[in-house]
Amino acid sequence: MTTVSLIGAPTDVGASVRGAGMGPDALRVAGLDEALRAHGFEVIDRGNLAGPPNPWNPSVNGIRHLQEVVQWNRAVFDAVSTSLAMGHVPLLMGGDHCLAIGSISAVARQCRQERKNLRVIWLDAHTDVNTETISPSGNIHGMPVSCLLGHGPADLVGWSGERAAIAAGEIEFIGIRSVDAQEKQAIRALGLQVFDMRHIDEHGMRNTMTEVLQDVDEDTHIHVSFDLDCLDPMEAPGVGTGVRGGPTYREMQAVHGDDRGHRAAGLARRGGDQPGAGRAQPDGGTGCGIHPEPVRRLDAGALGLRHGRVGA
Repeated sequence: MTTVSLIGAPTDVGASVRGAGMGPDALRVAGLDEALRAHGFEVIDRGNLAGPPNPWNPSVNGIRHLQEVVQWNRAVFDAVSTSLAMGHVPLLMGGDHCLAIGSISAVARQCRQERKNLRVIWLDAHTDVNTETISPSGNIHGMPVSCLLGHGPADLVGWSGERAAIAAGEIEFIGIRSVDAQEKQAIRALGLQVFDMRHIDEHGMRNTMTEVLQDVDEDTHIHVSFDLDCLDPMEAPGVGTGVRGGPTYREMQAVHGDDRGHRAAGLARRGGDQPGAGRAQPDGGTGCGIHPEPVRRLDAGALGLRHGRVGA
């Protein structure tokens, strides 16, 4: 039986508004544990990690709360690494999206040790490819991909054993519709592949997922990082950075329905930077897990999570 380790990271230290720290307990209230058990998984709830409070300070040299972000991500990195070493599937519940730095770095290190390929599926309204030199706000929740590609602050790169935890060809973006002007230039310069909402509108979500997974083989671990604001605000109103024109709940079901039996390296959940609450979401968050068995349909619809506003 596959064992899923639930790991809560209740912080909004990398975000611009309060609320993301409520995500882990909101998912518990929504019935995540029970839903996973109903689908035949053994579940161990590791509780919530501890870390520094959000000081809500202005940016320094283009970055807000760097040391606090480092401490939270170190806690995430260690917890995810421990779960992987135990042969469990870590499911990280955030928390804002800066936590992807620690979780994906841990997965990338495990993949290197096992000589496996890694594919990161980044479901988000934003690409999060800002750096301290181009970010309009200095919030690190807009910078995790840059850090994972080795272009972030020295304190946030190199955790996987290499300066870049992932290469540009190892991450696919889905649902993108809000990108800063200089961030667009960075995306082109880095050669990142982005399936934006226009692509999804023109080709459909199922065809988009076929494109995303077409070169994935049995030696590839799939890590899903899902920001709740990937969904349209009509579906997920409780987010701090919502952008109209996103995928519907039904379209998101097409994402989990096309895993094609490949081994999954992570299905995570995050609160989506919500200022109050969000709906129970399909596979949300910055999370990870490498496991030899297929991890299928870890999402709200398939798992039967209770829908409606969580914690409202």
